[in-house]
Amino acid sequence: MKRFSEKYIITKEMQWEELGGGVSRKFLGYDNQIMMVKVKFEKGALGSPHQHFHTQATYCISGKFEFEIDGEKKIVEAGDGVYIEPNLLHSAICLEEGMLIDTFSPVREDFLSGDGVSYFGDKES
Repeated sequence: MKRFSEKYIITKEMQWEELGGGVSRKFLGYDNQIMMVKVKFEKGALGSPHQHFHTQATYCISGKFEFEIDGEKKIVEAGDGVYIEPNLLHSAICLEEGMLIDTFSPVREDFLSGDGVSYFGDKES
């Protein structure tokens, strides 16, 4: 398995990886220490409750999302950020179609292997 991304990631040249439930992604860069992922959500798409040992910082490019982190809910819109400490239970629902930039440290090995997408799969009607 390749341990790092290319130096330049030109997203218009990439296909979206469909994760199911109205969620798709593109890897924007990674190595052993960090990973950045662009994630597109259709309205009603869910990131079901989950936790991981990675530190996560998320930037909302567009849309509106309701995040719940460790029992606390907040609405996040374009221009807002989210910080998730390791091992905290968190989830999100897309209220208005949008995109997020997720950054993880260390790299999400489960994403690179094709695992770890089970919490994207439900979509509210």
